[in-house]
Amino acid sequence: MHETLEYPYQSSEPTTAHRYLLPALLRILSTIPMDRVFEVGCGNGAVASELDRRGYSVVGVDASASGIAHARAAFPQLELYQGDAYQDLAARYGRFPIVISLEVVEHVYDPRLFVRRCYDLVDEGGSFILSTPFHGYWKNLAMALTGKMDAHFTALWDGGHIKFWSEQTLSTLMTEVGFNNIQFSRVGRIPPLAKSVLAIAKRS
Repeated sequence: MHETLEYPYQSSEPTTAHRYLLPALLRILSTIPMDRVFEVGCGNGAVASELDRRGYSVVGVDASASGIAHARAAFPQLELYQGDAYQDLAARYGRFPIVISLEVVEHVYDPRLFVRRCYDLVDEGGSFILSTPFHGYWKNLAMALTGKMDAHFTALWDGGHIKFWSEQTLSTLMTEVGFNNIQFSRVGRIPPLAKSVLAIAKRS
């Protein structure tokens, strides 16, 4: 069987997406009076390092060997580990009042199991923050009219996006595993053409 291609990282620098995701994430976190965070899909450690700099205690996992190698070299003080998000992370790391996963769910083959593992990590009464590229009618129409559909939905990106989420399908996925009080925040560009959407949910 062909091994799943990893998402490759070239450095520990923030990605383009972090420019609009980080400010939105920090605004959300400022409303939650907790400082322990678990990051599912911590990549190269760029987000975790920014949270650490702001006083958060962060633990994270990512399947990418190159991402974790860059993270450990640049941020040796952080608890970031190579790991499979399909595994029972809560059994190994415990539960956290805040769990985040940014731009990961669009890469996974089994999103129900992925979100279930995230759910298990969240303390009762805790919060889960998930982001993914936004897809909606007007954005998809704009891409079709401007000839950008092939580039956006390319099948030629090794280790790239394999699932494309709307707010409705994302809400269904998160509700199925037990999350509630799901709210959405669109970021990057005007809302109808947003680059990404953040879902903020609670575990009762």
